[in-house]
Amino acid sequence: MKVSGVFVLSGNLHGGTVVASYPFDDSASHQRQGQYSQSADDILFRFLALTYSQNHPVMKTGQPNCPDAMDETFKDGITNGAQWYDVPGGMQDYNYLFGNCLEITVELSCCKYPFASELHKEWNMNRESLLTYMEKIHIGARGYVKDNISGAALTNVSIVVEGIRHNLTTGKYGEYYRLLLPGTYNITAVAPGYAPMTVHGVQVMEGKATELNFTLTPLVTDTAGSITVSTSSTPSLPLPEHHAIQPQEFRHHNYADMELFLRKYSSEFPSIAHLISIGSSVEGRELYVMVISDSPMVHEHGEPEFKYVANMHGNEVVGRELLLNLIEYLCRNYGTDPEVTELVNNTRIHIMPSMNPDGYEVATEGDVKGYKGRNNSNNFDLNRNFPDQFITITEPRQPETIAVMNWLKSTPFVLSANLHGGSLVVNYPYDDDKDGLNKYSQSPDDKVFQQVSRAYSQENPLMHNGRPCEDLYPSENFKDGITNGASWYNVPGGMQDWNYLNTNCFEVTIELGCVKYPLAKDLPDYWEHNRRALLQFLHQVHTGVKGTVSDSSDGTGIPNATISVAEIDHNITTAHTGDYWRLLTPGIYYITASAHGYAPVATYAPVSEDKVVVVDFRLERLHSDTNGQAPPLSEKELRDLIKDLSLGQGLDELVKSSATENNFRYRPYKELSEFLRGLTLNFPNITLLHSLGQSAEYRTILALEISNKPRESEPSKPKIRFVAGIHGNAPVGTELLLEFAALLCINYGKNPAITRVSFRTRIFIIPSINPDGRERAVEKQCNSTKGFANINGIDLDTDFFGMLSQPETRAMMDLILDKGYTLSVALDGGFLVVTYPYDKPVQSVENEGTLKYLAGVYASNHPKMHLGVTGCSNNGQSNIPDGVMRAAERKSHMGSMKDFSMDFGHCPEITVYTGCCLFPPADQLATIWAENKKALLSMLVEVHKGVRGVVTDKSGKPVVGAIIVLNGGVRVFTQEGGFFHALLAPGIHNIEAVADGYQEQRQEVVVSNYEAATSIAIVLDMDNNIFGLPREFVVASAAASMTALVVTACIIWCVCAAKSNHQKDGFHRLRQHRDEYDDEIRLASMGSKKSLLAHEFQDESESDEETLYANKI
Repeated sequence: MKVSGVFVLSGNLHGGTVVASYPFDDSASHQRQGQYSQSADDILFRFLALTYSQNHPVMKTGQPNCPDAMDETFKDGITNGAQWYDVPGGMQDYNYLFGNCLEITVELSCCKYPFASELHKEWNMNRESLLTYMEKIHIGARGYVKDNISGAALTNVSIVVEGIRHNLTTGKYGEYYRLLLPGTYNITAVAPGYAPMTVHGVQVMEGKATELNFTLTPLVTDTAGSITVSTSSTPSLPLPEHHAIQPQEFRHHNYADMELFLRKYSSEFPSIAHLISIGSSVEGRELYVMVISDSPMVHEHGEPEFKYVANMHGNEVVGRELLLNLIEYLCRNYGTDPEVTELVNNTRIHIMPSMNPDGYEVATEGDVKGYKGRNNSNNFDLNRNFPDQFITITEPRQPETIAVMNWLKSTPFVLSANLHGGSLVVNYPYDDDKDGLNKYSQSPDDKVFQQVSRAYSQENPLMHNGRPCEDLYPSENFKDGITNGASWYNVPGGMQDWNYLNTNCFEVTIELGCVKYPLAKDLPDYWEHNRRALLQFLHQVHTGVKGTVSDSSDGTGIPNATISVAEIDHNITTAHTGDYWRLLTPGIYYITASAHGYAPVATYAPVSEDKVVVVDFRLERLHSDTNGQAPPLSEKELRDLIKDLSLGQGLDELVKSSATENNFRYRPYKELSEFLRGLTLNFPNITLLHSLGQSAEYRTILALEISNKPRESEPSKPKIRFVAGIHGNAPVGTELLLEFAALLCINYGKNPAITRVSFRTRIFIIPSINPDGRERAVEKQCNSTKGFANINGIDLDTDFFGMLSQPETRAMMDLILDKGYTLSVALDGGFLVVTYPYDKPVQSVENEGTLKYLAGVYASNHPKMHLGVTGCSNNGQSNIPDGVMRAAERKSHMGSMKDFSMDFGHCPEITVYTGCCLFPPADQLATIWAENKKALLSMLVEVHKGVRGVVTDKSGKPVVGAIIVLNGGVRVFTQEGGFFHALLAPGIHNIEAVADGYQEQRQEVVVSNYEAATSIAIVLDMDNNIFGLPREFVVASAAASMTALVVTACIIWCVCAAKSNHQKDGFHRLRQHRDEYDDEIRLASMGSKKSLLAHEFQDESESDEETLYANKI
């Protein structure tokens, strides 16, 4: 662009120290130093100064170390001019105030006139800074301003940016160039004799100026001297003052009244209001949420999600009524009130008037500080019922809590408030601390929480004074009307902390008044005191930074990418289409976007006070090698991956991002085997098909292995087993596992998370143990037993015994005895529950906490199962806490697969019953798959937790076969390479390592519910004692004893040799018969171990027909 001598950006290069200085250079008081003199473009100037300093190796340290000022430092290598020292009449200020140019002053070196030999060094230090600073001339908005009638260029037109009190003017050819940081702006062109023109919502992107041209319409004077404006222009004229419509009816709404109110507004304003239920209370009342937005039924890319929740404590009712008032206010003022219209058009607002409708129904009007109705119908305090970071919440998770947790995981909320009563203050995280004391418990985003809390309290005239309830609580005093939760009083299991730690959502708790259940006549006053505060808090969702993380190759959004901010130890993740929102206080931040399978990208982002800054990231893929394998996954990357998938919406985003095209149907055995072979042909680098054996009718029982190196033994990786079809009349599990296998294969190399999990896991999928029974089962028979047993009429889940077992059972026993499995998940039907060992009746179960925890992980990731309401009329059990139970409590029996896996395979196995109907219609399979997909994926994540390690001797040699004893009971064994892996419930556990000839070793480990497995190394020392005596003494004694035994044996042999030969034949025959009998007893006791030793897996990747075809070619 030709600028006609009008400069846009400038740098004034000086010497004497090493720093970048920005306007203003002096202040009104002309204080010698220390007086920060801020310009209207202060954040932009800081950004420009940082651009130079952060590319200079010395300047960015902030420590010039100049000989004449050794103690002088500058944070990040930049300074405000007047704060450093006052300089009146400086050039950089003149450029800014009287030209269109933004200028900074750069001090290049401590020496003002260095030797010529130093110039090369100075160039090398400044080269990158000079070039990068020059590039910033291409940020902001640029364009031309022309006359609407003649098309002539208009010079000296003011370009006004709303919110920035500094204008610039167009040049000779009507051109302008306005430097701006990424964000959304309202820009106006104003010229004498023309109607001003405003363009709203101008999006300024990073790295490239936005093109914005203006066409101004001349003003025409009529005979009466009034001004008329041509209809072709869009003048910015003052609007008449608007008076918003206030709520008219104030009363307490019981559940029926509230429900009708919500249905009425959802029906009356369908374009902006949509009523949903996220679950139900203990007594079956719906947990309603009103969603208000210009597109209320869907998440719009780039639009933040906000929520208000009230009435968590049933007797604290003010929030419930205020949110009903707010719904009315937003709906009735949309389209007429500018503020409401802007909020509704640019925010998706979720309003939940009552989280505890049961408690409300028993509370009483006039309750000042009582407890009646506070808890839910099970008498649990819902604000002590969420998982806590410091302590374990032992109370059972309530239906209301579970419903809210699921809701939060399914929606990318950014900001929230939980409305309570009983005081008058905004309370922010953390609500408790690790010591359980009433003291300040600071979160990484403490400044953000204080900012949004003050945004509410400052708009409430009573709250802001900080002395809320002097009559009831005279000692309470809250500065500015806000407080840290734990500093006030300790609350473990609170909802606001769970929001912050497990989702992207920042939540505060707002106490709305001293009286918990005020009289209805007082409700208008509560609305008047809080209406501005409710709106102002809602505005806070539009602060900080937002943007999109996308793939640089095709522009598609990257879900579950991580957004991290330097020096703030709290990350957020992108939503399904790659958009994100990160609340921040004003300042300049170094922000990084990263995603598995992509190279991270980082940039500086300046954040202002009242507007959101747009920062988009385009990430480049990390390419796989020539064999189609994923790049190696470091230990840190694995830990980060497991944590990302365990917290927040990580698993939900994985579910969404790994969608595959599917056409569900029931596959007969022939089609099933062809499907599995098809996977090995299409994905040969990551799959291997094994034959475990044959059924009674000679159908091959197939196992598909999925791993990055399926043909190699990798003992350091955890092995997980997915099994289905033990009962042929329940084939749903078979179809789920086939789809699961397809999902893993198709997404390998495409979905970063699945690629990396598969890279570090050995996955075995056995879709049908009982293919004979499956062939006889009948579709749409929910309770039929046809096909339940194998062809010999044996229930295979009662048949895991010795050599007399069925062929299908023996095949699975061989697989289980192959040791090394970390976890097994079996799918069955006829119920909606997860069971854990044992099926046999036992008084106590070792390691029951871990087994129950593993079952709970699956159930908690199933939308229905964790509720515990089976809805199955065919089993007599309808309410199962958390959807989990010990198997024997459901149906006790001997010889089950899970018990065999526990006792002989040393591998925990859970059984998932996928639904009440054993053989539902095929058109229900897609729904059942959707319900179980997340839970199945969660097992791939869970198998990487617990504790893992390697056992070696002091020379570093692996100790194979060492026994790892967990908490004094359950045992696992070290495999090839001395590796072991054991799953454990979160908590502190004792680990013992025992091996023959070595001294026992003990360690204590801490296991987390969201961290990858704790890694330990156990080094065993030789045991020099035998039977408690020194080894040398025992060896010498044994040698003497053996010598005496040999002499005695020789004497006996000589005596026996003198006997008659005719006794020899009879003795020989007797010995032969006895040997045969001993062999039979020994084989029976070994069970299927003999068959395990007799043959390894047979590779079934190629059929006989395929081999024949290959030979013909």
